[in-house]
Amino acid sequence: MTALPELSGKVALITGASRGIGYGVAEALVARGDRVCITGRNEDALKEAVEALGAERVIGVAGKAHDEAHQAAAVERTMEAFGRVDHLVNNAGTNPVFGPIADLDLNVARKVFETNVVSALGFAQQTWKAWQGENGGAIVNIASVAGVSASPFIGAYGISKAAMINLTLQLAHEFAPKVRVNAIAPAVVKTKFAQALYEGREAEAAASYPLGRLGVPSDIGGAAAFLTSEQSDWITGQTLVVDGGIFLNAGVG
Repeated sequence: MTALPELSGKVALITGASRGIGYGVAEALVARGDRVCITGRNEDALKEAVEALGAERVIGVAGKAHDEAHQAAAVERTMEAFGRVDHLVNNAGTNPVFGPIADLDLNVARKVFETNVVSALGFAQQTWKAWQGENGGAIVNIASVAGVSASPFIGAYGISKAAMINLTLQLAHEFAPKVRVNAIAPAVVKTKFAQALYEGREAEAAASYPLGRLGVPSDIGGAAAFLTSEQSDWITGQTLVVDGGIFLNAGVG
């Protein structure tokens, strides 16, 4: 058996972490010795993730990210289990529609914003009140390159991620100096969530990236680990684009 890393003394709450990017972030934080609470909608998937990550140091709280009762329960359970919540990673998100925004069902747009933006604000409020307001910490919001450029056919998602980036700025300003708040804006990462963007054409999709491949969850996990570490203690209000160089292709020439 692989020996567990020495405990760091820090605790993280990661939303939408039963798989994909959230799971990759959880792996990175557990690997450095953090204790972690992960959330997700599917209780069975969440249990599997907890077992894979290590039930000695990881707990799961099932629920819908936009549900205020779930937000409160997740933070309360983290405090009960570990006594603190130093880091919040807002990763839970949805993108249920593909098509032009001229035809967008406004009820769908509301759902996207509830899950992608309002839930992140709710979790930030909860962790602030429970621990971070008095003791400090860090928040990382998982945004997207769709939030910093036009994103045809996933416009509702892109708009919500642009709002997430501005939420990052607002929280960074209001929560300073106690809590640092930053965002990560990934390009396409190989997850079930993004599968429709590369399935059956991965080589073609990857060819447009200067680094020659699509992202993987550990790429974002590493970035989140940095932004919740002492090495980033003088960084707040920033959006770190993690895109394999894809934005380089927007240059002239």
